[in-house]
Amino acid sequence: MENSCRDRFPALIAFDLDDTLAPSKSPLPPAMSRTLTDLLTLRPVCVISGGQFGQFREQLLDRLPAEADLTQLHLMPTCGTRYLRHIDGAWRELYARDLTVDERERAITALTRHAKALHLWEPDALVRGDRIEDRGSQVTYSALGQHADVASKRNWDPAGEKREALRSAVAAELPGLEVRAGGSTSIDITRRGIDKGYGMAQLAEQTGIGLDEMLFVGDRLEPGGNDYPVRALGVPCHAVSGPRETLEFLAGVITELRAGGRPACDLLSA
Repeated sequence: MENSCRDRFPALIAFDLDDTLAPSKSPLPPAMSRTLTDLLTLRPVCVISGGQFGQFREQLLDRLPAEADLTQLHLMPTCGTRYLRHIDGAWRELYARDLTVDERERAITALTRHAKALHLWEPDALVRGDRIEDRGSQVTYSALGQHADVASKRNWDPAGEKREALRSAVAAELPGLEVRAGGSTSIDITRRGIDKGYGMAQLAEQTGIGLDEMLFVGDRLEPGGNDYPVRALGVPCHAVSGPRETLEFLAGVITELRAGGRPACDLLSA
C-alpha cells in the first residue's frame, strides 16, 4: 500500500471482479460468497469491472445469500460508466455515461476489420458466445467469445502480444476513443479517460468517501494492467493473483475489523 493508513481506513473496500473475486466470467465461489457477506456487515463494498450489469448479476448477485446486506454494495459496471445501488428492494441505476451510436458503430467496425486483418478473428468453432458486445458505454471484443472456458482464454494470449497488436491497430483508427486490453482475450473501447480510475473518482464523488480512505483489491495492478489506473490515482491498493489470494487477504482484514481495529499497513501492502 502506497498511502499511510488513516483513522477510518478502510472506509470502503473496492474489488475488481474477474480473477479477483471469481475466475474470469465464472460464478463467485461459495467461500467468496460467504466472505463478502461477512465483509458487508463491516464496511461498504464496491465491485468495479469492465463487464455489464448482466455479468454482475450472473457472477456475483445470484451467488450471494439472501441475508447479504445489498444496501452496502456499490456496483460499477463497464469501469464505472454506470453506477447502481440497491434502493427500496431493487437495483437502481444512478447514472450512465453512454457512447453515441456513431462512436459504437465505428468501434465495432474497427474491431472487426483489424481482428480479421491480424488473423485474430478465430474460427466460429472455437468461439463461445458473442465476439463483440455493445455495452452502451463500452464496446468489448472477446477473441474466443464471452462464454469461452477459463483455460482456453488463459492459453490464447499468455504474453499479451495478440491483444497489444489489436489494441494498437484499433487505437490508431479511433483517436478520440480509449482502447485498452481488458481481460485475457478482450479489448475494451470507451470514451477517452474512462477506466477504473475514472470509476473510482466517480465513486468518491457519489459517496463522499476520500480516495485515500478506500482500499482497492485487484489482479492487474501492474503498469499497463486494467487495474493500474486505480493505483495511479493514488488509491491504496492490494495486488492478488486470483480469488484464492483474495480470500486469504480478506480473512485477515475481517479479523482485524471485527476486533474493532483497522488492518495494519503491513497487512495491506501489495
